[in-house]
Parts: sequence; C-alpha cells; structure tokens
Amino acid sequence: MSKADRERSARDRLAEERRRAAAAQRRRRLLVVVLGAVAAAAVVVVIVVVAIGDKGDGGPSAAKYTGPIAPATRQQDGSVAMANPGVTTPVLDVFEDFQCPACKAMEARVGGTIKKLAAEGRVKVVYRPFQLFQQDPLMSNSRRAANAAACMPADHWVKYHDKLYAEQPPEGDKGFSNADLVKWAGQLGVTAPSFAACVNGAQKIGQVDQATAYAGKAGVTATPFLALNGRQLGDDALGSPDGLQKAVAKAGSGTPRSAGRAPEQG
Repeated sequence: MSKADRERSARDRLAEERRRAAAAQRRRRLLVVVLGAVAAAAVVVVIVVVAIGDKGDGGPSAAKYTGPIAPATRQQDGSVAMANPGVTTPVLDVFEDFQCPACKAMEARVGGTIKKLAAEGRVKVVYRPFQLFQQDPLMSNSRRAANAAACMPADHWVKYHDKLYAEQPPEGDKGFSNADLVKWAGQLGVTAPSFAACVNGAQKIGQVDQATAYAGKAGVTATPFLALNGRQLGDDALGSPDGLQKAVAKAGSGTPRSAGRAPEQG
C-alpha cells in the first residue's frame, strides 16, 4: 500500500469514527429528550392522581363529623383506644402516618364514619400511628408528628389527631416543626409545660419506634391500613363510609381471630 493509500485509509477511519461519534451524540440527545418527556409525564400523572384524590376528599360523603366522640384511653403499648365503656369487640385497628397523603385522604373519606361507629358502640377503634417513611424530610416530619401525638393526653388525642391531618405539610416539604406542634396543642387547650417538653425533647420517640416495629410485624407495608378483628380490610371499606359500615356490621360482636392477628407488642 502506497503512502497516499495509507493516508486515505487513515482519513477514512477518522471520518468513520467521527460519524459514529456524531451518531452516538444524537442518540444521547434523543435519550435525554425521551427521558425528560417520561419524567414530565410522570409528574402529570402524579398531579392527576393528587387532584383526583383531593376531589374525592371534598365531596358530601366527606363532610366533617360533628357528632359525639367515644372516650379515648391510652393503652399500655401507647396506642389510643376510642370506645364506649364495655365495648371490646369488634376491634378496628387504624395504622397511620400523619405525613402520609393517602392516610389524610382516607381520614377525609371515612374518618367521620369511624368516629360515628365508635360513638354508637358498634366498634372499638385503636389508633396506631407509626413512622412509615424512611427518607427525609418525610421521615423526620413523620417522627415529630408521631412523637407529639404520643405526648398528647388521651382526652385531647382525637382532636389533635384531626389537627395533625389538617396541618399536614405538602409531600417533600419540611413540616410539623416542634413549635407548630406545641402551638396547635395550645389551640386545643393543652398548654401544660410538660407537653412542650415532651415534644421538644422527643420523649416518646422510643414509643414511636415500638409502634413502627409493631406495624411491621402486623404486616403493614403501606398505608392507609385498616384491620378489623385482625384481618386487613380491602378497598371497599377504605374507600367509602358504606363499605366500612358494612364490614363492621358483618363482623358484629365476634371474637377477634387469633390466626393472623397483629402480634402483641413487647
């Protein structure tokens, strides 16, 4: 091969490499555009889901409950039972995270029904707040709110529960500051320095950790999660007041099942 031929071959190889490099660059640009479009579509989907959820929360069936509230008592494991005296079954366990938008949506749909059923003596409700989220700021928001709820005296607990949902920060934002948690309690009449000390010192965080471990043992992997006599309820009960009332009526006054029940907390 002559020198001229070798030079032409080298130029051809260089041109081919440049062509391949340009093609690869175009593919990378196309990939970025496609991924950007997918991400934008995902955002749209999220917005649509949130919008639908918000729309569903504000209908007539989600009207705020204004009737009587059954007495609330703090149980040995830190959970809060809401039931009329002598009512021990059926038992409705409510596993929730105050930072969870889906929990807030469920509360708007059937929270009033839960209170009404307890006030009528048809069910014993056990609220079990825990920490669902594992990444900040959601995790810290969740822990602060759950700790404050654990600090709250039982006679004000249900109202504080509702207040926490009313003040739930947008997902991804830092919220449930200690100052706000104390202020909201004051608005409900809880002004004792011991409550502020409990919130600011995270004095009940160990109880929150125990509740979180308990939820895991009970099979809770996502929220909202309702269990009736130890059995997880389906979407019918979570999604509508009628569905929940029918489930409770069907459970009647049967004894909570032992097989598959949430394990006792140590």
